[in-house]
Amino acid sequence: MRKNIVAGNWKMNNDLSQTETLLTSLKNQKQTSNAEVMVAPTFTNLWHAFEALRESNVEVVAQNMHFAENGAYTGEISASMLKSVGVQTVILGHSERRAYFNETDELLAKKVDAALANSMRVIFCFGEELADRKGDNHENVVASQIKNALFHLDAAAFKNIVLAYEPVWAIGTGETASPEQAQDMHAFIRKTLADKYGNDIAQSVSILYGGSVKPANAKEIFSKPDVDGGLIGGAALKAEDFYAIVNAF
Repeated sequence: MRKNIVAGNWKMNNDLSQTETLLTSLKNQKQTSNAEVMVAPTFTNLWHAFEALRESNVEVVAQNMHFAENGAYTGEISASMLKSVGVQTVILGHSERRAYFNETDELLAKKVDAALANSMRVIFCFGEELADRKGDNHENVVASQIKNALFHLDAAAFKNIVLAYEPVWAIGTGETASPEQAQDMHAFIRKTLADKYGNDIAQSVSILYGGSVKPANAKEIFSKPDVDGGLIGGAALKAEDFYAIVNAF
C-alpha cells in the first residue's frame, strides 16, 4: 500500500534561532492523519533539527547532496555525511537545483545512485516549465526527466524512491495546477512507471504534488487517486499551515 507523505522543503530559510522556534511549534501541533511527515531544513541546521525531533514522528531530510563519497568538492555534502547526523532521506532534482545550479538528468542519475548505494531514500523531483505546458509538451518533458535519471535502476530500487511532480510554473508563483491537472499528470507518471517496471511497482510508488499547496487547496488535491501527498514550500514555514496540510488527508 502506498504511503501518504507530506514533506516540507524549507529551502534557504531560517537561521538557527528561527529553526528552533519553528521546530518547537511543529512539536506542539496535533496530527490527525496517518501521513508520513518530513521537514528539510538547511544543511547547517540538520543535526539540531534531528535532535529536536528525535522523539517525534517527523523525519528530518536533506534538500540536496553530492554524488561523490568524499574528495575535493568544496562546499558539498555527501550521503555518508548526511547519514552521520541522522538523515536517511534526501530531496534530489528540485526545479531550483536544475534551474539555478544547472543540474542535468545525467548528474541527477549519479546522485540517485549514490543515495541508494548508501541505503538512503530519495524524493526525486521533476516537472515542466510553463512553455512546455502551453506547448502541450509537458508529458514528454516529464517522461524524459524520469527515464533519464531513474530508468537505469532495477525494480527493487523503487522501494526507496518517492516521486515528486512539481510543475515549475506553479512553484512560488501563487499559481497551482488544478486538482484535475495534477491527477492527470500523476496518472501519466504512474503509467510511465508501469510500462517499464510493471503495474505492481507503479502502484507501490508514492507520487507527491509540489506546487503552491496550501491549507485551502490541499484536501481537494490530496483527494485525487494518484496524488499521494505533497512537497510543500512556503506553507511549510508556518507550523499551523503545514499541519493543516498534513491533516488534509
